Amino acid sequence: MNAEREISACRPSISSSCLSGLRGSASGPPFPTRSAGDTDGRSTCASTARPPPARDRQPPSADLPEQAGGPVRLATFSSLYPNPAQPTHGVFVENRLRHLLASGEATAKVVAPVPWWPSRAPSRAAVPREEHRHGIHVLHPRFLAVPGLGLATNPYAMARAGLAAIEALSRAGFAFDLLDAHYLFPDGVAAVRIARALGKPVVLTARGSDTSQLPMLPFAGGMIRKALAEAEAIIAVSAGLAEGLVALGAPRGRITVLRNGVDTALFHPPAMREALRAELEIRGPTILSVGHLIARKRHHLAIEALRELPQHRLVILGEGPERAALEALAARLGVQDRLRMPGSRPHDELPRWYGAADVMVLASAREGWANVLLESMACGTPVVCTEAWGAREAVCAPIVGEVVGEATAQAIATAVRRRDTDAGARAATRRHAEAFGWEATTRGQLDLFRRILKERA
Repeated sequence: MNAEREISACRPSISSSCLSGLRGSASGPPFPTRSAGDTDGRSTCASTARPPPARDRQPPSADLPEQAGGPVRLATFSSLYPNPAQPTHGVFVENRLRHLLASGEATAKVVAPVPWWPSRAPSRAAVPREEHRHGIHVLHPRFLAVPGLGLATNPYAMARAGLAAIEALSRAGFAFDLLDAHYLFPDGVAAVRIARALGKPVVLTARGSDTSQLPMLPFAGGMIRKALAEAEAIIAVSAGLAEGLVALGAPRGRITVLRNGVDTALFHPPAMREALRAELEIRGPTILSVGHLIARKRHHLAIEALRELPQHRLVILGEGPERAALEALAARLGVQDRLRMPGSRPHDELPRWYGAADVMVLASAREGWANVLLESMACGTPVVCTEAWGAREAVCAPIVGEVVGEATAQAIATAVRRRDTDAGARAATRRHAEAFGWEATTRGQLDLFRRILKERA
Protein backbone atom coordinates (compact mmCIF):
# COMPACT_ATOMS: atom_id res chain seq x y z
CA MET A 1 0.00 0.00 0.00
CA ASN A 2 1.24 3.51 -0.73
CA ALA A 3 2.72 4.92 2.50
CA GLU A 4 1.48 8.46 1.89
CA ARG A 5 -2.06 7.20 1.28
CA GLU A 6 -1.95 5.27 4.57
CA ILE A 7 -0.69 8.30 6.46
CA SER A 8 -3.19 10.78 5.04
CA ALA A 9 -6.09 8.45 5.79
CA CYS A 10 -5.74 8.97 9.52
CA ARG A 11 -4.71 12.58 10.08
CA PRO A 12 -5.77 13.50 13.61
CA SER A 13 -8.41 16.09 14.25
CA ILE A 14 -9.93 17.76 17.28
CA SER A 15 -13.17 16.08 18.27
CA SER A 16 -15.39 18.43 20.15
CA SER A 17 -18.46 16.36 20.20
CA CYS A 18 -18.71 18.96 22.59
CA LEU A 19 -19.96 15.31 22.91
CA SER A 20 -22.98 19.58 22.84
CA GLY A 21 -6.13 32.41 35.45
CA LEU A 22 -4.87 33.33 37.70
CA ARG A 23 -3.19 36.30 36.02
CA GLY A 24 0.21 35.08 34.81
CA SER A 25 3.21 36.34 36.72
CA ALA A 26 6.74 35.25 37.32
CA SER A 27 6.42 35.65 41.04
CA GLY A 28 3.81 35.43 43.72
CA PRO A 29 3.19 35.78 47.43
CA PRO A 30 3.68 33.08 50.03
CA PHE A 31 0.67 30.93 50.79
CA PRO A 32 -0.71 29.10 53.81
CA THR A 33 0.66 25.76 54.98
CA ARG A 34 -2.78 24.47 55.88
CA SER A 35 -2.90 20.80 55.01
CA ALA A 36 -4.87 17.62 54.99
CA GLY A 37 -5.18 13.94 52.59
CA ASP A 38 -3.14 11.70 50.25
CA THR A 39 -2.63 10.90 46.59
CA ASP A 40 -3.26 7.43 45.30
CA GLY A 41 0.35 6.63 44.47
CA ARG A 42 0.03 7.47 40.77
CA SER A 43 3.32 7.68 38.93
CA THR A 44 4.13 8.79 35.40
CA CYS A 45 6.48 7.83 32.64
CA ALA A 46 9.55 9.92 31.93
CA SER A 47 8.87 9.82 28.20
CA THR A 48 7.15 13.13 27.55
CA ALA A 49 7.53 15.93 25.07
CA ARG A 50 9.37 19.15 25.85
CA PRO A 51 7.37 22.23 24.83
CA PRO A 52 8.87 25.52 23.76
CA PRO A 53 9.24 28.28 26.36
CA ALA A 54 6.16 30.43 26.93
CA ARG A 55 6.12 33.90 25.43
CA ASP A 56 6.56 36.89 27.66
CA ARG A 57 3.25 38.67 27.89
CA GLN A 58 1.86 41.22 30.31
CA PRO A 59 -1.13 39.88 32.27
CA PRO A 60 -4.43 41.74 32.26
CA SER A 61 -4.83 44.25 35.07
CA ALA A 62 -8.55 43.87 35.74
CA ASP A 63 -9.99 41.27 38.07
CA LEU A 64 -12.97 40.71 35.78
CA PRO A 65 -13.02 37.80 33.31
CA GLU A 66 -11.31 38.54 30.03
CA GLN A 67 -13.46 39.47 27.08
CA ALA A 68 -13.35 37.37 23.90
CA GLY A 69 -9.93 37.62 22.28
CA GLY A 70 -8.04 38.42 25.50
CA PRO A 71 -5.83 35.95 27.36
CA VAL A 72 -7.70 33.30 29.33
CA ARG A 73 -6.53 33.33 32.96
CA LEU A 74 -6.25 29.85 34.41
CA ALA A 75 -5.66 28.24 37.76
CA THR A 76 -4.28 24.81 36.84
CA PHE A 77 -4.92 22.32 39.64
CA SER A 78 -3.52 18.81 40.01
CA SER A 79 -1.28 16.74 42.24
CA LEU A 80 -0.02 15.27 38.95
CA TYR A 81 2.68 17.87 38.36
CA PRO A 82 6.48 17.68 38.48
CA ASN A 83 8.46 18.86 41.50
CA PRO A 84 12.15 18.59 42.49
CA ALA A 85 11.58 15.28 44.29
CA GLN A 86 9.53 13.84 41.38
CA PRO A 87 10.82 15.53 38.21
CA THR A 88 8.79 13.38 35.80
CA HIS A 89 5.61 13.11 37.89
CA GLY A 90 2.70 14.28 35.74
CA VAL A 91 5.04 15.94 33.26
CA PHE A 92 2.42 15.45 30.54
CA VAL A 93 0.19 17.94 32.41
CA GLU A 94 3.05 20.43 32.47
CA ASN A 95 3.78 19.86 28.78
CA ARG A 96 0.22 20.57 27.68
CA LEU A 97 0.11 23.72 29.80
CA ARG A 98 3.44 24.98 28.48
CA HIS A 99 2.27 24.61 24.89
CA LEU A 100 -0.95 26.41 25.76
CA LEU A 101 0.92 29.32 27.37
CA ALA A 102 3.32 29.48 24.43
CA SER A 103 0.36 30.53 22.30
CA GLY A 104 0.28 33.85 24.17
CA GLU A 105 -3.50 33.49 24.50
CA ALA A 106 -3.55 32.19 28.07
CA THR A 107 -1.86 32.86 31.39
CA ALA A 108 -1.75 30.51 34.35
CA LYS A 109 -0.53 29.68 37.80
CA VAL A 110 -0.36 26.12 39.04
CA VAL A 111 -1.54 24.75 42.38
CA ALA A 112 -0.06 21.27 42.70
CA PRO A 113 -0.86 19.81 46.15
CA VAL A 114 1.69 17.41 47.64
CA PRO A 115 0.73 14.67 50.14
CA TRP A 116 2.53 14.45 53.46
CA TRP A 117 2.75 11.88 56.23
CA PRO A 118 5.66 11.21 58.62
CA SER A 119 8.27 8.85 57.12
CA ARG A 120 6.58 8.76 53.70
CA ALA A 121 8.03 10.23 50.53
CA PRO A 122 8.26 12.90 49.43
CA SER A 123 9.44 14.58 52.61
CA ARG A 124 8.54 18.15 53.49
CA ALA A 125 12.08 19.22 52.74
CA ALA A 126 12.16 17.55 49.32
CA VAL A 127 9.48 19.75 47.72
CA PRO A 128 9.49 23.56 48.02
CA ARG A 129 6.24 25.29 48.89
CA GLU A 130 6.57 27.30 45.71
CA GLU A 131 8.84 27.28 42.70
CA HIS A 132 9.11 28.50 39.14
CA ARG A 133 9.32 25.89 36.41
CA HIS A 134 9.84 27.04 32.81
CA GLY A 135 8.55 30.50 33.74
CA ILE A 136 5.40 29.17 35.44
CA HIS A 137 4.72 29.95 39.09
CA VAL A 138 3.89 26.68 40.86
CA LEU A 139 2.54 26.33 44.41
CA HIS A 140 2.87 23.07 46.35
CA PRO A 141 0.54 23.26 49.36
CA ARG A 142 0.84 20.25 51.67
CA PHE A 143 -2.08 18.06 52.59
CA LEU A 144 -2.08 15.36 55.24
CA ALA A 145 -1.90 11.83 53.79
CA VAL A 146 -3.57 9.41 56.19
CA PRO A 147 -2.53 5.82 55.29
CA GLY A 148 -5.49 3.54 54.67
CA LEU A 149 -8.04 6.35 54.51
CA GLY A 150 -7.09 7.92 51.20
CA LEU A 151 -10.17 6.99 49.17
CA ALA A 152 -12.46 8.52 51.76
CA THR A 153 -10.44 11.58 52.77
CA ASN A 154 -8.19 12.58 49.87
CA PRO A 155 -10.66 14.77 47.95
CA TYR A 156 -11.69 16.78 51.00
CA ALA A 157 -8.16 17.15 52.31
CA MET A 158 -6.83 18.20 48.92
CA ALA A 159 -9.71 20.65 48.46
CA ARG A 160 -8.99 22.36 51.77
CA ALA A 161 -5.29 22.73 51.01
CA GLY A 162 -5.91 23.92 47.44
CA LEU A 163 -8.62 26.37 48.40
CA ALA A 164 -6.44 27.94 51.10
CA ALA A 165 -3.61 28.44 48.60
CA ILE A 166 -5.83 29.96 45.90
CA GLU A 167 -7.61 32.24 48.39
CA ALA A 168 -4.24 33.55 49.61
CA LEU A 169 -3.23 34.35 46.05
CA SER A 170 -6.58 36.01 45.43
CA ARG A 171 -6.17 38.23 48.50
CA ALA A 172 -2.78 39.25 47.15
CA GLY A 173 -4.42 40.52 43.96
CA PHE A 174 -4.43 37.56 41.61
CA ALA A 175 -7.55 36.69 39.67
CA PHE A 176 -8.43 33.79 37.46
CA ASP A 177 -11.28 33.03 35.09
CA LEU A 178 -11.45 29.26 35.17
CA LEU A 179 -10.13 26.25 37.10
CA ASP A 180 -8.26 23.80 34.83
CA ALA A 181 -8.05 20.48 36.71
CA HIS A 182 -6.35 17.22 35.73
CA TYR A 183 -7.19 13.64 36.78
CA LEU A 184 -10.65 12.89 38.14
CA PHE A 185 -9.80 11.50 41.57
CA PRO A 186 -9.02 12.90 43.99
CA ASP A 187 -7.94 15.97 42.04
CA GLY A 188 -11.07 16.52 39.96
CA VAL A 189 -13.42 15.93 42.88
CA ALA A 190 -11.43 18.44 44.95
CA ALA A 191 -11.37 20.93 42.07
CA VAL A 192 -15.15 20.94 41.75
CA ARG A 193 -15.45 21.75 45.46
CA ILE A 194 -12.93 24.58 45.12
CA ALA A 195 -14.63 25.98 42.03
CA ARG A 196 -18.04 26.00 43.73
CA ALA A 197 -16.60 27.72 46.82
CA LEU A 198 -15.09 30.45 44.64
CA GLY A 199 -17.94 30.73 42.13
CA LYS A 200 -15.73 29.80 39.18
CA PRO A 201 -16.26 27.35 36.30
CA VAL A 202 -14.16 24.18 36.25
CA VAL A 203 -12.95 21.99 33.38
CA LEU A 204 -11.77 18.47 34.25
CA THR A 205 -9.33 16.46 32.14
CA ALA A 206 -9.65 12.67 32.38
CA ARG A 207 -6.49 10.74 31.59
CA GLY A 208 -6.98 6.98 31.90
CA SER A 209 -7.18 4.95 35.09
CA ASP A 210 -9.30 7.71 36.66
CA THR A 211 -11.98 6.56 34.20
CA SER A 212 -11.26 2.85 33.76
CA GLN A 213 -10.27 1.77 37.27
CA LEU A 214 -10.91 4.25 40.08
CA PRO A 215 -14.68 4.57 39.49
CA MET A 216 -15.00 0.89 40.43
CA LEU A 217 -13.61 1.47 43.93
CA PRO A 218 -15.68 2.20 47.06
CA PHE A 219 -16.12 5.91 47.83
CA ALA A 220 -14.27 6.99 44.67
CA GLY A 221 -16.92 5.93 42.16
CA GLY A 222 -19.75 8.01 43.56
CA MET A 223 -17.56 11.08 44.02
CA ILE A 224 -16.20 10.82 40.46
CA ARG A 225 -19.70 10.57 38.97
CA LYS A 226 -20.86 13.58 40.97
CA ALA A 227 -17.86 15.64 39.83
CA LEU A 228 -18.50 14.69 36.18
CA ALA A 229 -22.10 15.82 36.53
CA GLU A 230 -21.15 19.18 38.07
CA ALA A 231 -18.16 20.20 35.90
CA GLU A 232 -18.80 22.74 33.15
CA ALA A 233 -16.81 20.60 30.72
CA ILE A 234 -14.68 17.46 30.58
CA ILE A 235 -11.67 16.90 28.33
CA ALA A 236 -10.81 13.32 27.32
CA VAL A 237 -7.37 12.58 25.86
CA SER A 238 -8.78 10.01 23.43
CA ALA A 239 -12.11 9.13 21.82
CA GLY A 240 -12.11 5.77 23.59
CA LEU A 241 -11.69 7.49 26.93
CA ALA A 242 -14.59 9.79 26.05
CA GLU A 243 -16.85 6.77 25.61
CA GLY A 244 -15.69 5.50 28.98
CA LEU A 245 -16.77 8.81 30.51
CA VAL A 246 -20.20 8.52 28.88
CA ALA A 247 -20.52 5.03 30.36
CA LEU A 248 -19.91 6.61 33.78
CA GLY A 249 -22.81 8.97 33.21
CA ALA A 250 -20.94 12.06 32.03
CA PRO A 251 -23.14 14.23 29.80
CA ARG A 252 -22.00 13.57 26.24
CA GLY A 253 -22.55 17.20 25.28
CA ARG A 254 -19.97 18.34 27.84
CA ILE A 255 -17.13 16.08 26.65
CA THR A 256 -14.43 17.30 24.28
CA VAL A 257 -11.68 15.05 22.92
CA LEU A 258 -8.27 16.75 22.92
CA ARG A 259 -5.49 14.24 22.55
CA ASN A 260 -1.94 14.77 23.75
CA GLY A 261 0.54 15.90 21.14
CA VAL A 262 4.19 15.18 20.48
CA ASP A 263 7.05 17.67 20.30
CA THR A 264 8.48 16.87 16.89
CA ALA A 265 11.41 19.24 17.48
CA LEU A 266 12.61 17.13 20.40
CA PHE A 267 11.53 13.72 19.13
CA HIS A 268 13.06 13.26 15.68
CA PRO A 269 15.07 10.61 13.80
CA PRO A 270 18.82 10.56 14.55
CA ALA A 271 21.11 12.11 11.96
CA MET A 272 23.59 9.21 12.21
CA ARG A 273 21.63 6.19 13.38
CA GLU A 274 24.38 3.57 13.10
CA ALA A 275 26.79 5.74 15.09
CA LEU A 276 24.10 6.25 17.73
CA ARG A 277 23.45 2.52 17.97
CA ALA A 278 27.15 1.91 18.48
CA GLU A 279 27.30 4.59 21.19
CA LEU A 280 24.35 3.01 23.03
CA GLU A 281 25.84 -0.47 22.48
CA ILE A 282 22.78 -1.63 20.55
CA ARG A 283 23.56 -4.58 18.30
CA GLY A 284 21.22 -6.55 16.09
CA PRO A 285 17.42 -6.21 15.89
CA THR A 286 16.37 -4.38 19.06
CA ILE A 287 12.99 -3.89 20.71
CA LEU A 288 12.44 -0.95 23.04
CA SER A 289 9.83 -0.76 25.81
CA VAL A 290 9.35 2.44 27.82
CA GLY A 291 7.35 2.80 31.01
CA HIS A 292 7.32 2.33 34.75
CA LEU A 293 8.02 -1.16 35.96
CA ILE A 294 4.51 -1.72 37.27
CA ALA A 295 2.02 -4.51 36.65
CA ARG A 296 -0.31 -2.66 34.27
CA LYS A 297 2.54 -1.89 31.84
CA ARG A 298 2.89 -5.67 31.29
CA HIS A 299 6.58 -5.60 30.44
CA HIS A 300 6.55 -9.35 31.09
CA LEU A 301 4.87 -9.84 27.70
CA ALA A 302 7.77 -8.17 25.91
CA ILE A 303 10.23 -10.36 27.84
CA GLU A 304 8.25 -13.50 27.02
CA ALA A 305 8.19 -12.46 23.35
CA LEU A 306 12.00 -12.75 23.28
CA ARG A 307 11.61 -16.54 23.39
CA GLU A 308 9.82 -16.29 20.04
CA LEU A 309 12.40 -13.85 18.64
CA PRO A 310 15.81 -15.48 19.11
CA GLN A 311 17.63 -12.86 17.03
CA HIS A 312 16.22 -9.88 18.93
CA ARG A 313 17.30 -7.98 22.02
CA LEU A 314 15.07 -6.00 24.37
CA VAL A 315 15.76 -2.73 26.21
CA ILE A 316 13.30 -1.66 28.91
CA LEU A 317 13.57 1.95 30.10
CA GLY A 318 11.83 2.54 33.41
CA GLU A 319 11.99 1.87 37.11
CA GLY A 320 9.53 0.52 39.62
CA PRO A 321 8.49 -2.26 41.98
CA GLU A 322 8.34 -4.97 39.30
CA ARG A 323 12.08 -4.88 38.50
CA ALA A 324 13.05 -7.96 40.52
CA ALA A 325 10.13 -9.99 39.16
CA LEU A 326 10.95 -9.05 35.57
CA GLU A 327 14.63 -9.92 36.01
CA ALA A 328 13.65 -13.26 37.54
CA LEU A 329 11.31 -13.97 34.63
CA ALA A 330 14.08 -13.29 32.10
CA ALA A 331 16.36 -15.67 33.98
CA ARG A 332 13.72 -18.42 34.05
CA LEU A 333 13.14 -18.06 30.31
CA GLY A 334 16.87 -18.01 29.56
CA VAL A 335 16.73 -14.61 27.81
CA GLN A 336 18.54 -12.53 30.44
CA ASP A 337 21.56 -12.11 28.15
CA ARG A 338 19.34 -10.36 25.59
CA LEU A 339 17.62 -8.04 28.09
CA ARG A 340 18.89 -4.63 29.26
CA MET A 341 17.17 -2.55 31.93
CA PRO A 342 19.10 0.75 32.28
CA GLY A 343 16.44 2.27 34.55
CA SER A 344 14.45 5.45 34.02
CA ARG A 345 16.01 7.98 31.67
CA PRO A 346 15.48 11.78 31.43
CA HIS A 347 12.90 12.55 28.80
CA ASP A 348 15.32 14.58 26.64
CA GLU A 349 17.47 11.45 26.41
CA LEU A 350 14.61 9.27 25.18
CA PRO A 351 14.77 10.33 21.50
CA ARG A 352 18.20 8.69 21.29
CA TRP A 353 16.83 5.33 22.47
CA TYR A 354 13.73 5.55 20.28
CA GLY A 355 15.82 6.43 17.24
CA ALA A 356 18.29 3.60 17.83
CA ALA A 357 15.64 0.89 18.31
CA ASP A 358 14.07 -1.10 15.49
CA VAL A 359 10.59 -1.32 17.02
CA MET A 360 8.93 -0.04 20.17
CA VAL A 361 6.57 -2.35 22.10
CA LEU A 362 3.88 -1.11 24.49
CA ALA A 363 1.93 -3.93 26.15
CA SER A 364 -0.06 -1.84 28.66
CA ALA A 365 -3.37 -3.07 29.99
CA ARG A 366 -4.71 0.48 30.33
CA GLU A 367 -3.83 3.86 28.83
CA GLY A 368 -5.77 7.04 28.25
CA TRP A 369 -3.39 8.17 25.53
CA ALA A 370 0.08 6.64 25.43
CA ASN A 371 2.57 9.41 24.68
CA VAL A 372 5.31 6.85 24.02
CA LEU A 373 3.61 5.72 20.82
CA LEU A 374 3.84 9.12 19.15
CA GLU A 375 7.29 9.78 20.59
CA SER A 376 8.62 6.58 19.05
CA MET A 377 6.96 7.25 15.69
CA ALA A 378 8.29 10.82 15.66
CA CYS A 379 11.78 9.28 15.88
CA GLY A 380 10.97 7.08 12.88
CA THR A 381 10.56 3.88 14.90
CA PRO A 382 7.41 1.81 14.26
CA VAL A 383 5.38 0.48 17.18
CA VAL A 384 3.58 -2.64 18.31
CA CYS A 385 1.03 -2.22 21.08
CA THR A 386 -1.86 -3.99 22.76
CA GLU A 387 -5.44 -2.71 22.81
CA ALA A 388 -5.89 0.35 25.04
CA TRP A 389 -7.82 3.60 24.81
CA GLY A 390 -6.19 5.81 22.21
CA ALA A 391 -4.02 3.06 20.68
CA ARG A 392 -5.90 2.77 17.38
CA GLU A 393 -6.25 6.54 17.17
CA ALA A 394 -2.47 6.94 17.20
CA VAL A 395 -1.47 3.76 15.33
CA CYS A 396 -3.92 4.12 12.46
CA ALA A 397 -1.76 3.30 9.43
CA PRO A 398 -0.19 -0.15 8.84
CA ILE A 399 3.13 1.35 7.77
CA VAL A 400 3.74 2.85 11.26
CA GLY A 401 2.87 -0.12 13.44
CA GLU A 402 0.26 -2.52 14.65
CA VAL A 403 -2.26 -2.86 17.46
CA VAL A 404 -2.46 -6.56 18.34
CA GLY A 405 -5.86 -7.96 19.20
CA GLU A 406 -4.55 -10.47 21.74
CA ALA A 407 -2.32 -9.47 24.64
CA THR A 408 0.02 -12.45 24.32
CA ALA A 409 3.74 -12.85 23.81
CA GLN A 410 3.08 -14.82 20.62
CA ALA A 411 0.92 -12.05 19.11
CA ILE A 412 3.51 -9.41 19.99
CA ALA A 413 6.35 -11.48 18.51
CA THR A 414 4.41 -12.05 15.28
CA ALA A 415 3.73 -8.32 14.93
CA VAL A 416 7.39 -7.46 15.60
CA ARG A 417 8.45 -9.78 12.77
CA ARG A 418 6.09 -7.95 10.41
CA ARG A 419 7.64 -4.56 11.02
CA ASP A 420 9.38 -3.16 7.96
CA THR A 421 12.31 -1.18 9.32
CA ASP A 422 13.96 -0.02 6.11
CA ALA A 423 14.72 3.65 5.62
CA GLY A 424 11.57 4.29 3.62
CA ALA A 425 9.30 2.91 6.33
CA ARG A 426 11.06 4.93 9.03
CA ALA A 427 10.62 8.12 7.01
CA ALA A 428 6.91 7.41 6.53
CA THR A 429 6.54 6.71 10.25
CA ARG A 430 8.08 10.09 11.03
CA ARG A 431 5.72 11.84 8.59
CA HIS A 432 2.76 10.19 10.32
CA ALA A 433 3.82 11.55 13.71
CA GLU A 434 4.30 15.07 12.36
CA ALA A 435 0.53 15.38 12.03
CA PHE A 436 0.15 14.97 15.81
CA GLY A 437 1.67 18.25 17.00
CA TRP A 438 0.29 20.27 19.91
CA GLU A 439 -1.25 23.06 17.84
CA ALA A 440 -4.73 21.54 17.46
CA THR A 441 -4.87 20.64 21.16
CA THR A 442 -3.92 24.18 22.17
CA ARG A 443 -6.58 25.67 19.88
CA GLY A 444 -9.17 23.24 21.17
CA GLN A 445 -8.48 24.23 24.78
CA LEU A 446 -8.71 27.93 24.02
CA ASP A 447 -11.98 27.51 22.11
CA LEU A 448 -13.48 25.45 24.93
CA PHE A 449 -12.38 27.79 27.72
CA ARG A 450 -13.63 30.87 25.86
CA ARG A 451 -16.97 29.26 25.10
CA ILE A 452 -17.49 28.47 28.78
CA LEU A 453 -16.55 32.01 29.84
CA LYS A 454 -18.81 33.50 27.19
CA GLU A 455 -21.77 31.39 28.36
CA ARG A 456 -21.20 32.42 31.98
CA ALA A 457 -20.83 36.08 31.10
